[in-house]
Amino acid sequence: HAQSVIYSALAIVALLLLSATAVNASQGDKEPVYQDCVTQCVRTNCTGARLRGFQSTQAPYMALTGWTCRDDCRYQCMWQTVGLYQAEGYSIPQFHGKWPFARFLCFEEPASALASLLNGLACLLMLLRYRSSVPHQSPMYYTITAFSLVSLNAWFWSTVFHTRDTYLTEKMDYFCASAVILYSIYLCCVRTLGLKRPGVSSMVGVLLILAFTSHVSYLTFVSFDYGYNMAANATIGIVNLLWWLCWCWQNRRTLPYWWKCGVVVVLLHGLALLELLDFPPLFWVLDAHAVWHLSTVPVHFLFYSFLIDDSLHLLNTEKTGVKLE
Repeated sequence: HAQSVIYSALAIVALLLLSATAVNASQGDKEPVYQDCVTQCVRTNCTGARLRGFQSTQAPYMALTGWTCRDDCRYQCMWQTVGLYQAEGYSIPQFHGKWPFARFLCFEEPASALASLLNGLACLLMLLRYRSSVPHQSPMYYTITAFSLVSLNAWFWSTVFHTRDTYLTEKMDYFCASAVILYSIYLCCVRTLGLKRPGVSSMVGVLLILAFTSHVSYLTFVSFDYGYNMAANATIGIVNLLWWLCWCWQNRRTLPYWWKCGVVVVLLHGLALLELLDFPPLFWVLDAHAVWHLSTVPVHFLFYSFLIDDSLHLLNTEKTGVKLE
């Protein structure tokens, strides 16, 4: 059983690495017709009186989210290029590492932005339910609250990034997602080891902070390598998966709610494989990334149901003096 889980985990890492190799290679923006279109559009519309006219007629929400005249040229030329590809019977190309999406208001990727917002709302709702259901004397109360805040921050930046893709929003989306996975490992460490050996979880916490700092520093100051970032997240994700599954297996006979944790971690890592589908967006809105984010919304409810059950169990065992699992 353990071997099959490990082999499956390694297979997931390999697939994710293969999918990451061509993240930034895009056929569409390399096309001369696209490049000439953008150059001509910028020269014609983004200087002098034409630029002032663009700025005076631009919707306030577009200006607030940083859409420039050049960005608008790139958007219009993208669709012109897509039209030419379709007319010639070629498959839809990507542009600047992304599929072409139909912009809605200021939302660059409307479905992914909405899905990220829904995940954030689900996380917030369940955090409030957790805090109303579990007394703060429970041993895991503050660790879980902190984990929820880290998760909320990540979903906020995911929503912002899918609304408007810029250098800053992309970095914040990637870094905050890594922080959630690392904090989940810390959460697991506290639950499995830290309640009985606080010094161990403290040392692991320091190591995780150092790992996060090194990861962010490398991507910021050395090279923003998409393949490396995917490999790093996949690796720490597998560590997280195996650690939680080991705990579930050890407690399957003593904790009746163990299955909730097992289902959640398997679902979260299994649903991540939806990213591998990588198909052109349906109706120019719904792509594999959006489907993945939408599919994780219900998982929050089961995960926090597990956290509530476990926190109440820990509180009861502490009161009765029973040995912690």
